[in-house]
Amino acid sequence: MALLKQRLADLGHGRPSGPDEERVTFDQLAADYIAERALKGVPAARLQWSRARVANLKTFFGAMRGVDITTSAMREYARVRRGKGAEPGTVNRDLGVLSRMFTLAMQGGKLSRRPYIPRLPENSPRQGFMEHADYLAIREHLPTHYRDVLDFGYLSGWRRGEILTLEWRDVDRAAGVVRLRPEVSKTREGRVLVLSGPLQDVMERRWKARALGCPLVFHRDGLTLEHHFEGPWRRACKSAGLPGKLFHDLRRTAVRNMVRAGIPERVAMQVSGHKTRSIFDRYNIVSEADLRSAADRLAAYVQAAGAR
Repeated sequence: MALLKQRLADLGHGRPSGPDEERVTFDQLAADYIAERALKGVPAARLQWSRARVANLKTFFGAMRGVDITTSAMREYARVRRGKGAEPGTVNRDLGVLSRMFTLAMQGGKLSRRPYIPRLPENSPRQGFMEHADYLAIREHLPTHYRDVLDFGYLSGWRRGEILTLEWRDVDRAAGVVRLRPEVSKTREGRVLVLSGPLQDVMERRWKARALGCPLVFHRDGLTLEHHFEGPWRRACKSAGLPGKLFHDLRRTAVRNMVRAGIPERVAMQVSGHKTRSIFDRYNIVSEADLRSAADRLAAYVQAAGAR
């Protein structure tokens, strides 16, 4: 009788109620998701990100069956997370992982349907730049072994994770190129960076600073900088009078600088590693300085035309 009541309640709420589906738990959905990520060979940092999303979801859905995770439950999760200070984008990333869990469960025949996944409106994409003076000011306050990371990011537009996981096997010093392995690229696609003169200088400094037994190009006494970058970065920005600057601002700046330099956008996308045009266009945005320059050039043209 209790089982019949439960099934009737499930049907009343629009939930599937097959015997097998009823036994599928959140923990099983989460385990399948992590297993799929590991099978795909995602980089360690991305796998860690996925585990963090699962941990967030588990605090709310951990004791639930899959059929109990309804759209209403997700909206309540979003409300609770926002109440604890999580940004809308963070909540949406969590719910995106939950959506993938349901997709895998349906593909595996464990669930027959997926509930509607709500999304919160997000703020407009950040549009910060790293002007040259800002770059020099922050560099002055960074510890020595972090400066080359800043230089490489400013000159290449590569993602911080791509830079910090770069190994000497990826660097061809004789040919003057760096080859990013697909397994460490966010887009899962490899690419080649031809080293300009300043980037070759960075590589030579790193070559002289090699540590025995350490394959990393950027390190501190043979130890990775990947999990110890935020603190020194924030302190350097604060000391430079630029609190809130992001390392990712270098990426937007590099894209803008390449376009300003007349580099074809298709080539610029290959250098920066932008897979889609929409994301590249979001980064190739106009700064206030660009608008001021355009206004000055227009005024000069009008004045010259009036003098004729």
